[in-house]
Amino acid sequence: MRTELDWSEYQDRGMGDAYADIPKQGGDFAKAVAVCIRSGVCEQHGRGVMCPSFRVTDKQLLSPGGRVQLLKRALNSDETALTADTELAETMDLCVACKGCKRECENSVDMAQIKIEYLAQQLKTQPLSWRSRLFAYSPLWLNQYPILGTLIRWRNKSAVLAKLGEKLLGIAAKVPLPEATHKPFSPQQQSFPPLVPHPSGEARAVVLWLDSFSTLFAPQQAEDALYLLRLAGLTVHVVHPNLQPGVVLDSGRSLLTFGLVDETRQLAKQLLAVLSPHVAAGLSIVGLEPSSLLMLRDEYKTLGLGQPAIALAKQALLFEEFMAAELTRGGFQLPFQAGKIAQPVLIHGHCHQKAIGAMKSVRRVLKAVPELEFSFIESSCCGMAGTFGLEAEHVDYSHQMAQQSLVPALQAAPNALVVSNGFGCAHQIKVTAQRSTLHLATLLRQALAE
Repeated sequence: MRTELDWSEYQDRGMGDAYADIPKQGGDFAKAVAVCIRSGVCEQHGRGVMCPSFRVTDKQLLSPGGRVQLLKRALNSDETALTADTELAETMDLCVACKGCKRECENSVDMAQIKIEYLAQQLKTQPLSWRSRLFAYSPLWLNQYPILGTLIRWRNKSAVLAKLGEKLLGIAAKVPLPEATHKPFSPQQQSFPPLVPHPSGEARAVVLWLDSFSTLFAPQQAEDALYLLRLAGLTVHVVHPNLQPGVVLDSGRSLLTFGLVDETRQLAKQLLAVLSPHVAAGLSIVGLEPSSLLMLRDEYKTLGLGQPAIALAKQALLFEEFMAAELTRGGFQLPFQAGKIAQPVLIHGHCHQKAIGAMKSVRRVLKAVPELEFSFIESSCCGMAGTFGLEAEHVDYSHQMAQQSLVPALQAAPNALVVSNGFGCAHQIKVTAQRSTLHLATLLRQALAE
């Protein structure tokens, strides 16, 4: 079996009795599967993220441990079993790649990454569906052909077009598609000077790397993050999808979600070429969208991109992580106004934020705003999970995931402001709870003194 991702970090995981059942095929990929010790922690309800599909079905095979059982069976069979096993296909189809298992499992089973490899293997024998291709390439196409945004708006306004899209492509008719803004964030200027001197008295700089989801769908949060970083005394170098003519600088998150490893690798190389000089200069690479920024820190290391990807991973930070680190070392002195935000604030964390422990950074930053009343929603995956919640056969599962704890928490606090840094989470909250959300950067800007 020739794997598409680099699984070499598992090459030394085959030692001892705990790994006696490593499948005979798959090499280091098989070792990644075999780290599961069947403790059953993934088959529980309650606190934490893991495992959304198990929680809404109570089916053991829809937990990470259940999927491992089927993966082992396939890898112990002939070479075609991995992609021919229909039972395995059904269980992998309902994995929402939340990464909860990577954080909450005792042995850090990375089912999200395992699923990418599984999908990449499927593509060797099965063509990508038209719907999957549309979703996978939509960030690139919307950057290249803005007219496509008009087509999405037409679809959302027309029940006939929505039903036609469900019949022909399997896009859920009852869920509106996210609409790109008419004016994406795409400044001609590449570097922005600080608005005030840095508290240290030194000249400090940072890179604000903006993904397609932020620039196309939520340009205000990009504006707000840029303003806050400059107000903190930093020179800000902005890297966005349309920085270079003829090239879309995108993370490739949507491509990799559907197993398009080679295509993702090409995008990653383009982005690395732009970011690597900043990395070499020692600058932090700060991003707003969790699923995209964490690509740079996690998935890029599996694409065989060498030392540039490893170096980037060490300096890639979520906005809240960078802010929290600066606050801790006394590098920020933002002029927040006590009581400026009178409403209580509810924070919903993206699954990938939770998987790396970034909600601690969110808490640290919010504590810097005097008299701000805030609390965190204790929930598993919101259910949007990329495009999972837009797919006709998955939309009911998606809404069940949202109804488990997220929607009830929002209904219990009808007057609260809702903060959600995840693009997909924000759309799911809009769809299932009819509530708008703010990115943390926007909330912080609103908390500034006049």
